[in-house]
Formats: sequence, C-alpha cells, structure tokens
Amino acid sequence: MSRPEGLSAYIAVTAAYWAFMLTDGALRMLVLLHFHSLGFSPVQLAYLFVLYEIAGIVTNLCAGWVAARFGLTSTLYAGLALQVAALLALAQLDPTWTVPASVGFVMLVQGASGVAKDLAKMSAKSAVKLLAPSGAGGLFRWVALLTGSKNAVKGAGFLLGAALLATVGFVPAVLGMAAVLSLILGAVIVKMPTGLPTGRKDAKFKEIFSDNANINWLSLARVFLFGARDVWFVVGIPIYFYAVLSDGSEDGNRTAFFIIGSFMAVWTVLYGFVQASAPNLLRAKDRPESEIVHVARHWAAGLALIPALLAALVWFGGAPSTGLTVALITGLLVFGAVFAVNSALHSYLILAFSSGDRVTMDVGFYYMANAVGRLLGTVLSGLTYQLGGLPLCLTTAAVMVLLSWVAAVRLTTPEIQTEKP
Repeated sequence: MSRPEGLSAYIAVTAAYWAFMLTDGALRMLVLLHFHSLGFSPVQLAYLFVLYEIAGIVTNLCAGWVAARFGLTSTLYAGLALQVAALLALAQLDPTWTVPASVGFVMLVQGASGVAKDLAKMSAKSAVKLLAPSGAGGLFRWVALLTGSKNAVKGAGFLLGAALLATVGFVPAVLGMAAVLSLILGAVIVKMPTGLPTGRKDAKFKEIFSDNANINWLSLARVFLFGARDVWFVVGIPIYFYAVLSDGSEDGNRTAFFIIGSFMAVWTVLYGFVQASAPNLLRAKDRPESEIVHVARHWAAGLALIPALLAALVWFGGAPSTGLTVALITGLLVFGAVFAVNSALHSYLILAFSSGDRVTMDVGFYYMANAVGRLLGTVLSGLTYQLGGLPLCLTTAAVMVLLSWVAAVRLTTPEIQTEKP
C-alpha cells in the first residue's frame, strides 16, 4: 500500500465520519430538548437513549467480525445509510401518540441510530491502524486527530440541533439532515480511494473475544471512563440548566435551548480540540511508545478529583446563582479537557495493543465496552438526577472515574504491535 493512497483513504474516511457525527450530535440535542419541552421526566428522557446504547453493545461485538470478513468500506457505507433511514423514520413521529407509544417508537429509532453510529466509528478507528505511518508517534497523532476532530464536529452538531429546533422545528430538521447525509454518502461511495482491506473469508466470529489481558483491562477502564461522563452529560446537566434558565414561556424555552446547545457544543469542541492536541501535550514524539501506559494511569487518577470537587460545590453551594453556574461551567470545561487526554490515551492504546490482522475485532470489542459505559452512564444519569439532582450525578461520576483508574493500573507495557496486514 503506498502512502499517498493511504492518506487519501484516511481523508475520505475522516470526512465521512465527520458528516455522520454532525448529524449524530444534532439528533441527540433535538430528541433531548424536544421531548423535555413536551414534559418528559428525566428517567423517561434517559429511556429514549437506552436502546441506542444497547444497540451499540451488540453492534460493536458483531461489526468487528463483519468488517474483518467483508471489508471496512462495507461497514462504513452501512452505517451512513442506516443513519439516513433512522432520520427519515423519526420524521414520522406523530404528536398525537401517547407517551408510551412515543417513547417506544423513539427508542427503536434511536436503536437503529446506535447501530449506525458504531458501524461508522469502528470502521473509521480501525482504518487508522492500517493507514497510519509507523514510528515517531505517527499512530498516536493520526488517531488523536481523527477522534479529536470528530468530537469537535459532534459539538457543532449539538449547537446545530438546538438551533434547528428553535428555528425550523423538529420534523424539518431531521428531514434536512437526512437529505444532506444522503448526498454525502453518495459522494463517498463514488470517490472512496483504494487503501482499505476488503476482508478475509476465513474470519471467525469467536475471534472477537481477545486473549490479550491489556485489551480486556483497557476495555474495562473504558466502561467506567465513559460512564463517568454520561452520568452527568446525557440528562443531568441539560435538565439542570433548563430548570435554571427557562421561565416556562416560549421565548424562555427558546433561549434555554440555545444556551444549553451552546454549552454542550463548546464542551464537546473543547474536548475534541484537546484530544487532537494530546500527542503534542504529552510529547508523544519524545516518549517510548511503551511509556504511554504509565502516562494513562496518572491522567486517570487526576481526572477523579474534578467531579468530586464539583459535586461538593453543588451540594454546599446553595440555591442556583450566577456565580455558582459560572463555577460549575468552568469546572466541567476543566473536566472535559482532562477527560479528553484520558480518552486520547485509550484510543491510542487499543490500536497499539492490537495486531494488524485482528484490529477490527479488537476495536469492535473495545467499543462494545465503550457502549456499555455509555449505557450505564445514560441510565444512571436519569436515575441519579431524579433521586438526588446534579450533585448525585457528579458524585457518581467521581466513583466511576476512580474505578476506571483501578482498571488502568492493571495495564502492562508489552511490545507495541506495529505490523500491518
């Protein structure tokens, strides 16, 4: 494989992934804010995303094997096409339906979107292992750039979703996104260069389960890392800010939508920027690749302190005020930056621990763990907010980060895998 072909394929995969994640972020905000404005409780809102995360668990277990057998482009195209179908289905939602019917329908559509997201993610992340240049931190730089830019784009999607809901409404928004993503899918199919493997027919499903202890411990650390984020991010913070910012009027709701969407966007864009910058922040070029394992342990320990301090701030800060809100936003942005470094280290390590001939299956298993963490965080987000408000959400996040650190401590520093198929 020549490097120019590899670079072209990397650019095409990244562009397709960007387009997908823009719609994914916008769709999450559209669903969350639209149904909250209809009077759904925090637990009901969490239910809307449960099947999305469950679908991610199943998809990642299967997608690695499917990609190994049929090729990465097949799973990438399938993810984009399924997201278009999910958007079109969501436009059929009838406002006259009962709450149980609406929740059930949206859960099913979100489940399809979850399958689509993880097909696209597994394809894009696996492609980096196969296309990135060897040596001098090349793999770390390429995977950090892909994941960081993806999260920045998803942050823009949060703002886009909130803006579309406040201006054109729910149904026109999802139809417009479906149309744009359809055009991008067609362009990617026509213009995708060579450079990605087409699959091997002897790939067996049982190969998705790794006997590499590092991959298993890293996957467990990923469960708790992303659970710690989503336990406050999915339901807790948006509903908390909505309660503080909205006076219940139409104009008040519209203002709250824009502010919430803006915060979610800024947080995610900052997260993406720091993630993309992680190789430079950590001086990856000057470190032996095996040393990154030790760095990952230290950053996991540091992250646990932030939600614990924020929980104490909200517990003892009294009634919501401008000063408390500013302090909370600042603390959550700091959490996002440190979380981004942890996430970038994990994203590098899973590819570094994987061998080229089974990278799609190792990445699929790892992102299955990622989906388990998101599911756990999503369910706990609605439950803890309903039981104890934002302070309980943040306390739970601190405990989950601590558990992620415990798993990271078990990582060892074997020879990093660099061969390509």
